[in-house]
Amino acid sequence: MTDAAEGAGHPAPGGGIVKFKVDTRTSRFTIQAFAGGMLSAIGHDPKFAARDYTGEIECNPETGEGASLKLNIKAASLQLLDDFSSKDKQTLEGSLQGEVLDSAKYPEIVYDSPASSTTVKHEGDGPFTVTLNGSLTLHGVTRRLTIPATVFPSAAMIRANGEFTVRQSDFQIQPVSVAGGTLKVKDELKCTFDIVARP
Repeated sequence: MTDAAEGAGHPAPGGGIVKFKVDTRTSRFTIQAFAGGMLSAIGHDPKFAARDYTGEIECNPETGEGASLKLNIKAASLQLLDDFSSKDKQTLEGSLQGEVLDSAKYPEIVYDSPASSTTVKHEGDGPFTVTLNGSLTLHGVTRRLTIPATVFPSAAMIRANGEFTVRQSDFQIQPVSVAGGTLKVKDELKCTFDIVARP
Protein backbone atom coordinates (compact mmCIF):
# COMPACT_ATOMS: atom_id res chain seq x y z
CA MET A 1 0.00 0.00 0.00
CA THR A 2 1.29 3.46 -0.82
CA ASP A 3 2.07 6.11 1.78
CA ALA A 4 -0.92 8.03 0.42
CA ALA A 5 -3.25 5.16 1.24
CA GLU A 6 -1.91 5.09 4.77
CA GLY A 7 -1.99 8.84 5.14
CA ALA A 8 -5.23 9.19 7.09
CA GLY A 9 -7.41 10.75 4.44
CA HIS A 10 -4.85 12.61 2.31
CA PRO A 11 -4.88 12.17 -1.47
CA ALA A 12 -2.12 10.31 -3.21
CA PRO A 13 0.69 12.61 -4.34
CA GLY A 14 -0.06 13.85 -7.83
CA GLY A 15 -3.43 12.17 -7.85
CA GLY A 16 -2.05 8.62 -8.07
CA ILE A 17 -3.69 5.24 -7.64
CA VAL A 18 -4.72 4.28 -4.10
CA LYS A 19 -5.66 0.83 -2.82
CA PHE A 20 -8.86 0.59 -0.78
CA LYS A 21 -10.05 -2.43 1.21
CA VAL A 22 -13.75 -3.28 1.28
CA ASP A 23 -15.24 -2.66 4.73
CA THR A 24 -17.58 -5.63 5.19
CA ARG A 25 -19.04 -4.18 8.39
CA THR A 26 -20.73 -1.36 6.49
CA SER A 27 -21.01 -2.83 2.98
CA ARG A 28 -24.03 -4.74 1.73
CA PHE A 29 -24.32 -7.34 -1.04
CA THR A 30 -27.68 -9.03 -1.67
CA ILE A 31 -29.06 -11.45 -4.25
CA GLN A 32 -32.77 -11.28 -5.11
CA ALA A 33 -34.37 -14.41 -6.56
CA PHE A 34 -37.75 -14.29 -8.26
CA ALA A 35 -40.44 -16.71 -7.21
CA GLY A 36 -42.07 -19.40 -9.31
CA GLY A 37 -44.57 -22.09 -8.45
CA MET A 38 -46.42 -21.64 -5.16
CA LEU A 39 -44.01 -18.88 -4.14
CA SER A 40 -45.17 -16.73 -7.07
CA ALA A 41 -48.78 -17.11 -5.95
CA ILE A 42 -47.98 -15.55 -2.59
CA GLY A 43 -45.62 -12.98 -4.09
CA HIS A 44 -42.63 -14.05 -2.02
CA ASP A 45 -39.30 -13.40 -3.75
CA PRO A 46 -36.43 -14.84 -1.67
CA LYS A 47 -33.52 -12.51 -0.95
CA PHE A 48 -30.09 -13.66 0.21
CA ALA A 49 -27.23 -11.68 1.75
CA ALA A 50 -23.51 -12.40 1.59
CA ARG A 51 -22.09 -12.45 5.13
CA ASP A 52 -18.44 -13.32 4.51
CA TYR A 53 -16.47 -11.66 1.74
CA THR A 54 -13.32 -9.64 1.07
CA GLY A 55 -12.43 -7.20 -1.64
CA GLU A 56 -10.06 -4.53 -2.91
CA ILE A 57 -10.64 -1.45 -5.02
CA GLU A 58 -7.84 0.50 -6.66
CA CYS A 59 -8.37 3.86 -8.30
CA ASN A 60 -7.40 7.50 -8.39
CA PRO A 61 -9.71 8.87 -5.65
CA GLU A 62 -9.93 12.24 -7.38
CA THR A 63 -10.91 11.09 -10.86
CA GLY A 64 -11.72 7.38 -10.65
CA GLU A 65 -9.15 6.62 -13.32
CA GLY A 66 -7.37 3.29 -13.09
CA ALA A 67 -10.32 1.74 -11.26
CA SER A 68 -10.23 -2.00 -10.59
CA LEU A 69 -12.17 -4.34 -8.33
CA LYS A 70 -11.60 -7.82 -6.97
CA LEU A 71 -14.27 -9.37 -4.76
CA ASN A 72 -14.26 -12.82 -3.13
CA ILE A 73 -17.47 -14.11 -1.55
CA LYS A 74 -17.65 -17.28 0.52
CA ALA A 75 -20.50 -19.20 -1.08
CA ALA A 76 -21.47 -20.83 2.22
CA SER A 77 -22.04 -17.39 3.77
CA LEU A 78 -25.16 -16.63 1.70
CA GLN A 79 -28.13 -16.47 4.05
CA LEU A 80 -31.85 -16.06 3.47
CA LEU A 81 -33.17 -12.70 4.68
CA ASP A 82 -36.90 -13.10 4.16
CA ASP A 83 -39.50 -14.06 6.73
CA PHE A 84 -40.08 -17.66 5.72
CA SER A 85 -41.11 -20.38 8.13
CA SER A 86 -38.15 -22.11 9.73
CA LYS A 87 -38.88 -25.24 7.70
CA ASP A 88 -39.03 -23.40 4.35
CA LYS A 89 -35.94 -21.36 5.26
CA GLN A 90 -34.01 -24.52 6.05
CA THR A 91 -35.19 -26.10 2.81
CA LEU A 92 -34.26 -23.12 0.63
CA GLU A 93 -30.88 -22.54 2.27
CA GLY A 94 -30.09 -26.25 2.09
CA SER A 95 -30.95 -26.33 -1.62
CA LEU A 96 -28.93 -23.17 -2.22
CA GLN A 97 -25.78 -24.55 -0.60
CA GLY A 98 -26.21 -28.05 -1.96
CA GLU A 99 -27.74 -28.48 -5.39
CA VAL A 100 -27.47 -24.84 -6.53
CA LEU A 101 -24.05 -23.53 -5.45
CA ASP A 102 -22.46 -26.84 -4.41
CA SER A 103 -20.49 -24.68 -1.98
CA ALA A 104 -18.47 -27.61 -0.63
CA LYS A 105 -16.98 -28.13 -4.11
CA TYR A 106 -16.98 -24.47 -5.20
CA PRO A 107 -16.39 -22.49 -1.98
CA GLU A 108 -15.73 -19.08 -3.52
CA ILE A 109 -17.56 -16.69 -5.83
CA VAL A 110 -15.02 -14.34 -7.42
CA TYR A 111 -15.43 -11.17 -9.48
CA ASP A 112 -12.31 -9.60 -10.99
CA SER A 113 -12.26 -6.47 -13.13
CA PRO A 114 -8.79 -5.07 -13.91
CA ALA A 115 -8.17 -1.40 -14.60
CA SER A 116 -7.62 -2.13 -18.29
CA SER A 117 -11.26 -3.28 -18.58
CA THR A 118 -12.90 -0.39 -16.73
CA THR A 119 -14.37 2.82 -18.10
CA VAL A 120 -15.20 5.97 -16.16
CA LYS A 121 -17.78 8.60 -17.08
CA HIS A 122 -18.05 12.01 -15.41
CA GLU A 123 -21.08 14.28 -15.47
CA GLY A 124 -19.94 17.39 -13.66
CA ASP A 125 -18.59 17.40 -10.13
CA GLY A 126 -19.42 14.80 -7.52
CA PRO A 127 -20.15 11.10 -8.12
CA PHE A 128 -19.24 9.42 -11.38
CA THR A 129 -20.19 6.25 -13.22
CA VAL A 130 -17.79 3.33 -13.48
CA THR A 131 -18.45 0.43 -15.83
CA LEU A 132 -16.62 -2.71 -14.78
CA ASN A 133 -16.00 -5.25 -17.54
CA GLY A 134 -14.67 -8.17 -15.57
CA SER A 135 -15.09 -11.89 -15.09
CA LEU A 136 -17.35 -13.71 -12.64
CA THR A 137 -16.40 -17.17 -11.46
CA LEU A 138 -19.40 -19.01 -10.02
CA HIS A 139 -20.07 -22.73 -9.61
CA GLY A 140 -16.75 -23.48 -11.32
CA VAL A 141 -17.68 -21.51 -14.45
CA THR A 142 -16.10 -18.19 -15.48
CA ARG A 143 -17.94 -15.72 -17.70
CA ARG A 144 -17.57 -12.07 -18.64
CA LEU A 145 -19.89 -9.78 -16.71
CA THR A 146 -20.40 -6.03 -17.04
CA ILE A 147 -21.35 -4.18 -13.86
CA PRO A 148 -22.25 -0.46 -13.77
CA ALA A 149 -21.69 1.40 -10.51
CA THR A 150 -22.17 4.90 -9.19
CA VAL A 151 -19.07 5.89 -7.24
CA PHE A 152 -18.79 8.51 -4.50
CA PRO A 153 -15.04 9.04 -4.06
CA SER A 154 -12.81 10.68 -1.50
CA ALA A 155 -9.29 10.14 -0.21
CA ALA A 156 -10.66 8.66 3.02
CA MET A 157 -13.36 6.38 1.57
CA ILE A 158 -14.79 4.99 -1.65
CA ARG A 159 -18.49 4.20 -1.82
CA ALA A 160 -20.01 2.41 -4.81
CA ASN A 161 -23.52 1.17 -5.38
CA GLY A 162 -25.52 -0.38 -8.19
CA GLU A 163 -27.17 -3.55 -9.42
CA PHE A 164 -26.80 -6.17 -12.13
CA THR A 165 -28.41 -9.43 -13.19
CA VAL A 166 -27.06 -12.97 -13.46
CA ARG A 167 -28.66 -15.93 -15.18
CA GLN A 168 -28.04 -19.13 -13.23
CA SER A 169 -28.09 -21.24 -16.38
CA ASP A 170 -25.07 -19.31 -17.71
CA PHE A 171 -23.09 -20.90 -14.88
CA GLN A 172 -24.50 -24.40 -15.29
CA ILE A 173 -26.76 -23.95 -12.27
CA GLN A 174 -30.23 -25.44 -12.09
CA PRO A 175 -32.55 -22.96 -10.30
CA VAL A 176 -33.93 -24.15 -6.97
CA SER A 177 -36.97 -26.39 -7.20
CA VAL A 178 -38.07 -28.26 -4.09
CA ALA A 179 -41.23 -29.71 -2.56
CA GLY A 180 -42.38 -31.12 -5.88
CA GLY A 181 -41.85 -27.82 -7.69
CA THR A 182 -44.11 -25.80 -5.36
CA LEU A 183 -41.05 -23.93 -4.06
CA LYS A 184 -38.81 -22.75 -6.89
CA VAL A 185 -37.10 -19.66 -8.25
CA LYS A 186 -36.63 -18.34 -11.77
CA ASP A 187 -33.37 -18.36 -13.72
CA GLU A 188 -32.56 -14.67 -13.45
CA LEU A 189 -31.17 -13.18 -10.24
CA LYS A 190 -30.83 -9.50 -9.35
CA CYS A 191 -27.68 -8.60 -7.42
CA THR A 192 -27.53 -5.32 -5.50
CA PHE A 193 -24.48 -3.84 -3.82
CA ASP A 194 -23.56 -0.89 -1.64
CA ILE A 195 -19.82 -1.18 -1.09
CA VAL A 196 -17.75 0.95 1.26
CA ALA A 197 -13.97 0.69 0.98
CA ARG A 198 -11.28 2.41 3.00
CA PRO A 199 -7.49 2.84 2.54
